[in-house]
Amino acid sequence: MAINNPYNQYKQNSVTTASPEELTLMLYNGAIKFVNIAKIEMEAKNIERTNEAIVRSQDIIRELNGSLNMNYPISENLRTLYTFILEKLIDANIQKDIKIIEEILPIIEEMRDTWKLVIEEVKRQKFAQGAR
Repeated sequence: MAINNPYNQYKQNSVTTASPEELTLMLYNGAIKFVNIAKIEMEAKNIERTNEAIVRSQDIIRELNGSLNMNYPISENLRTLYTFILEKLIDANIQKDIKIIEEILPIIEEMRDTWKLVIEEVKRQKFAQGAR
């Protein structure tokens, strides 16, 4: 008999009902979460958990990279950034160097924050158009 966890149900509903823009935001948040976990585990010298967290963050960055719509000029810049982040994550995992993690974390956070602003602006524009 499966136990229904309300938090897991809420999380599942959030994903299935989210817009593509919100899903992208969730991916950024997930990448940040796992990079932070990797940092904590690296500080604790837990190699296995560090690896797991870095691999999870790599998977998310690959998903973001794979979901790019290359019809927009900015997509090429994002692809370059995602590739840079992936390479740094590989380096951090091999070298177990926390400085590399600290280098890429602000980049991902800035990308997430920028994406959040884009979502808010699109919502404002839609609301303004609907009010006319």
